Amino acid sequence: MIIIDTENTNPYFNLAAEEYVLKNFDEDCFMLWRNKNCIVVGKNQNTISEINTDFVKKHNIPVVRRLSGGGAVFHDLGNLNFTFIMNEGSNDFNDFKKFATPIIEVLKTLSIDAKFSGRNDITIDYKKISGNAQYIYKDRVLHHGTLLFSSNMADLTGALKPKNTKFQGKGVKSVASRVTNIESYLSKPISLETFKKKIMDYVSDKYSSEKIYTFTEKDLNNIDQLVKTKYETWDWNYGSSPKYSFFNEKKFPGGTVEFHIDVKKGKIQNIKFFGDFFGKKDISHIENKLIGVDHDFDKIKKVLSSINTQEYFANIDLDNLISGMF
Repeated sequence: MIIIDTENTNPYFNLAAEEYVLKNFDEDCFMLWRNKNCIVVGKNQNTISEINTDFVKKHNIPVVRRLSGGGAVFHDLGNLNFTFIMNEGSNDFNDFKKFATPIIEVLKTLSIDAKFSGRNDITIDYKKISGNAQYIYKDRVLHHGTLLFSSNMADLTGALKPKNTKFQGKGVKSVASRVTNIESYLSKPISLETFKKKIMDYVSDKYSSEKIYTFTEKDLNNIDQLVKTKYETWDWNYGSSPKYSFFNEKKFPGGTVEFHIDVKKGKIQNIKFFGDFFGKKDISHIENKLIGVDHDFDKIKKVLSSINTQEYFANIDLDNLISGMF
């Protein structure tokens, strides 16, 4: 097994690095990595139904889709992520406990009674400190998990605050759970870096690995290319969402507006506005303009900025109107 220790905290890079190692390396691999503030959504999720779009926009939080299924998670520098990439994946796929056990063993050395819980979680005192997910490629399995060490819980709950009742579709929904930080259960304080080293040493010993791998210039160039063509793109992070329908109703100074939107591959397929608002012109003109536009705030604003929307929605500000579409 080779062990990869990366100090890069760019979420697009780290998710791309996982895919690159999975598909281009032959050896079993273990990685430890952290992301700056971001939201990571599961492969089969409808992105905008999982996030608090106002919070994400206000705080400029990156949102990135991963290869594996499961629910959305918030990452910050107080969260440590671990990744196992192993051969003979068909035997290991869906065996979450196998890969969670080394983490549980490390926590035991710190006198923390952590347990594997449910389908894919690690808990302390019935509170979640780690969620895990898997993806299989040919005969290799990628297993990764979060480790809440000293995360900002206010940001975590603020960023992941979906308005579930407004969406209908086949996207996999996240399941709310009680979460906590590992540092709250330490008998003696240690740094996240010390915790990280303990995991690294344990895995190195368990798998008889003495090889620490550093990405080469070629590796970095290939990963950066994957970032640019996939992980940074709207098409991957939002456009890959399953087909869904969105409904919202919002009251403005100019009246109440209902928003009915059907979205496929991230693009608006159908949109209707209803309500008691006033306008001089036929609303169907705006509805037709938005067909085929990405269900994205900035893309919609670019289209509607070329129109005097006050002629269709009297006394309703453009930004406020668009906010009702999310």
